[in-house]
Amino acid sequence: MANTIQVDVVSAEEMIFSGEAEFIALPGESGELGIYPRHTPLITRIKPGSVRIKVAGQANDELVFVAGGFLEIQPHHVTVLADTAIRGTDLDEVKARQAKLRAEKVLSNKESVIDYTKAQSELSEAIAQLAAIAKLRQKGR
Repeated sequence: MANTIQVDVVSAEEMIFSGEAEFIALPGESGELGIYPRHTPLITRIKPGSVRIKVAGQANDELVFVAGGFLEIQPHHVTVLADTAIRGTDLDEVKARQAKLRAEKVLSNKESVIDYTKAQSELSEAIAQLAAIAKLRQKGR
């Protein structure tokens, strides 16, 4: 297929996705990025959120949650190097809600000695996971 781009989504543990795509959308550090074949080369950081992959010849998009990392775009190849990556179908809503509540509790306790940066990061990740789960529900998957 001439109008596709190779996409690899990799976490520290495993290859999460590898295949040809017509379009990719993901949360860049400065905002949402949309990538088509023959995109201008780019390297940037990514924020926690959903990577939406329009797989060539497939009706449903693939959804992968990433907890930050890096993105490299070449004209015919996109590589997402994620700190943590979870297939959309493997996301656990109960765990994400519990993580969100824990982080909110830690952030609201003004008397404890905590690492606010870590707690805020955990809260952002949990919120991004819940948003990814909501996207999956909207698509009826």
